[in-house]
Amino acid sequence: MLKKILFIIAIIGLGIAIYVYGQAWFFQPTESSIQEYGEVNNNAVASLGNYQLSDQMIATNLEVPWEVLYLPNTMVIYSERPGRITLQSELGYTEIYNNENFSASGEGGLLGMALHPNFQTSDNWLYIYETYDSNDGQTLNRVVRFRFDTGSDPMLTAREIIIDNIPGAMYHDGGRIVFGPDNNLYITTGDATMPDLSQDLNSLAGKILRVQDDGTIPSDNPFSNSAVYSYGHRNPQGLAWDGSGNMYATEHGPSGINSGQDELNQIVAGGNYGWPFFSGTERPGPTEDSPIPDPQFPIAASGPDEVWAPAGLSYWQGDLWFGGLRGQALYQYDIDSAELLRHLSGELGRIRTTTVTPSGDLAITTSNRDGRGSPASDDDKIVLYQVRN
Repeated sequence: MLKKILFIIAIIGLGIAIYVYGQAWFFQPTESSIQEYGEVNNNAVASLGNYQLSDQMIATNLEVPWEVLYLPNTMVIYSERPGRITLQSELGYTEIYNNENFSASGEGGLLGMALHPNFQTSDNWLYIYETYDSNDGQTLNRVVRFRFDTGSDPMLTAREIIIDNIPGAMYHDGGRIVFGPDNNLYITTGDATMPDLSQDLNSLAGKILRVQDDGTIPSDNPFSNSAVYSYGHRNPQGLAWDGSGNMYATEHGPSGINSGQDELNQIVAGGNYGWPFFSGTERPGPTEDSPIPDPQFPIAASGPDEVWAPAGLSYWQGDLWFGGLRGQALYQYDIDSAELLRHLSGELGRIRTTTVTPSGDLAITTSNRDGRGSPASDDDKIVLYQVRN
């Protein structure tokens, strides 16, 4: 009996050790063959620009900030994954939302936010993406909106559900929401750790969704009476449009031992982006037929030997910029040359969100307190990256 008890204790101890050290092992940054900004080689990569971190901090000592938005009157709001939204103005910091009643375990919680395109002119709506536990014990995601009063006593009121019953899980919840140039709301969803759902057009998991500002389905969506805009996604967490109106998304490749194959995709209406059949640089063999018709392959991918864990995406300085979580860098993709460049490698740790500010800088959030990083004393924080004068 004693031997059995000792054996069980040993197994439990081994499990704890594997979890603790496995977290550190799985989520360490990987070596990269991507050129680092500031290094000079035969291609003179350093001539692509001249950038610096600003001394100005937007906020420090945060807990996994997920989104940063700038209001038309220069005020800033940001979300933190445990369930808080904070407004920063000339009067200081005001917590305008605190909801701990939804699921913030793993990768879920209070994630993306978006302001209505007509914010402060006619429609003062703030949209948020949140993970919650349903009454029957399911983990789900939804998008809700609030009237946002930015006056002397800022508050959120008149809550409305825009879209609900998006499959969720501890991992792969997607979570980015952005209004596109067409004034429709685009929503990234993860596969909720059920890869087959990504190919199921009757499921909202593993998709990029497109709805109108009130949650109704646009008549020109690619699939009749469906919010689905593109499918075959694993865990997309970044959305942006370039100056010509082309749409792009970042997407996480497989995790664990078989890490890598992260993606930067150009998104087309009705496109199938391959998961779980293809990821990153994977393609059908020369004598093989594709298991799915007309898969869309990424414009850039990390391959099997490097991990970016790409998150927030912005169009800035004529290029696409996205944060790397496990890559612990800011990545710059030159659309014209299809070249990828790294910035700030290891300087900030895990980088999640990128947002273009009204003054033309790039706001960056760190994610070192998400259980996979090594927090500094002032983490997590929101900092500014800017073009050097």
